[in-house]
Amino acid sequence: MAELRTLPLLPLRGMMVFPYMMIHLDVGRERSMAALEQAMVEDREIVLTAQIDAEVDSPVLEDLYKVGTVAEIRQLIKMPGDTVRVLVEGKYRAVVRDYRETEHYAEVDIEECKDAIDTSMDMEALNRAVVHQFEEWVKLSKKIPPETLVSVAIIDDAGRLADLIASHLNLKLETRQELLAAIDIKTRLEKLYEVLTRELEILQLEQKIGRQVRKQMDKIQKEYYLREQIKAIRQELGEKEGKTEEIEEGRKRIAEGNYPEDVKKTIEKELNRLDGMSNMNAETSVIRNYVDWLLDLPWNTESEDNIDIVGAQKVLDHDHYGLKKVKDRILDYLAVHQLAKDKSAPILCLVGPPGVGKTSLAASVARATGRKFIRASLGGIRDEAEIRGHRRTYVGAMPGRIIEGIRDVGAKNPVFLLDEVDKLSADYHGDPSAALLEVLDPAQNSTFSDHFIELPFDLSKVLWIVTANNLNNIPRALRDRMEIITLSSYTEIEKLEIAKRYLTDPSAE
Repeated sequence: MAELRTLPLLPLRGMMVFPYMMIHLDVGRERSMAALEQAMVEDREIVLTAQIDAEVDSPVLEDLYKVGTVAEIRQLIKMPGDTVRVLVEGKYRAVVRDYRETEHYAEVDIEECKDAIDTSMDMEALNRAVVHQFEEWVKLSKKIPPETLVSVAIIDDAGRLADLIASHLNLKLETRQELLAAIDIKTRLEKLYEVLTRELEILQLEQKIGRQVRKQMDKIQKEYYLREQIKAIRQELGEKEGKTEEIEEGRKRIAEGNYPEDVKKTIEKELNRLDGMSNMNAETSVIRNYVDWLLDLPWNTESEDNIDIVGAQKVLDHDHYGLKKVKDRILDYLAVHQLAKDKSAPILCLVGPPGVGKTSLAASVARATGRKFIRASLGGIRDEAEIRGHRRTYVGAMPGRIIEGIRDVGAKNPVFLLDEVDKLSADYHGDPSAALLEVLDPAQNSTFSDHFIELPFDLSKVLWIVTANNLNNIPRALRDRMEIITLSSYTEIEKLEIAKRYLTDPSAE
């Protein structure tokens, strides 16, 4: 066992000193200043050890790392505020073997740790690898002048080389203490190589992130500069920026229109997104189209419902010859609807061969009730999206025919004719009849959700009329929700009378 020496102790908070390292320390604790004074009286040497917990004000042996550095005091200056600034130079590492408290300061018995000389090829290769990693770190960090590399490269002592490199690295206290506590030089170099490799990877990642951020910032600044130029040019021309005008117009329509609260919030959210986007962003056109649809839909707009049974009979008699049973059934339907407006009425289904007046009967019902009229032909539809709409993630997405028709007439309670429902078909795009079931089902259509709109729309106020040529081709689930009215073909006498009244009579409207 090596000879023990007794020296004053200076505990360090949040830092430690390597051998061959010169550094200024600010000392303020009374016992620490007393330890400095004692060291100055003797041979200017003092033991520097780091505290495990920097918050401890009066550390004892258990609060200190066992491996520290014996340093020489080079300069000591008293500063204002009862503090002392001391310049120390690390001499060698030492292990604390014993700890004693004196009246004014603490002293420790230490054992000097001498570096063993190793000239093997493995040590030489490890030495060169550490120097190379340090050179790469200096080039990337740019925190140390290149002249430092020269002073490092000429050092032959592997232990001193490791301590000098470690002193230049900005590491956590725990990592620095591990390097100090590595008594064996090979272990110290291996640990230092591992630390340098990790620091290099972090620096490379920082530089990569920095390049990406700078590139993005350059792009943003360029776009901002160009937008400001465009804005200035428009102002010179007396024009208002198009996007700003659209956003202001949209907010004005929200304030003046009759929209549900969830619709208002969605529109405002989309307008805020649009306001923060560049005009060159491809998504701006999608948001504009979506906001326009939300603003144009008649969420709470209804046409005046004027059901007059006598007037309705006159309209039906004027527009159609014969069909007494059919017209009586329609009048019964309207009378029940007038008496129970809040109840869900069955869907009228007009079934008959082509040319018997199914579509014109539906138009007459719209005239008789004072409602607006929509016709949507379902013949040959195979895609479910024709009813429910396309999702906005697709290019060229649009709402389905139901929402499109409601938007076109500008009222949520029209007479909606679904023509040729018996000619629906299904394929891999989905089953349109299943989507139509949601539209016509009174239990579901009050919260109908179009895939494009993605907000519930109330279809319960719509007066639905469906036409078909063949009753057997209508899906059973749909047919159960309908009131079937059958129209037969016209007789020769009826055709002659129709020709006289509506085709040859000049007074016919």
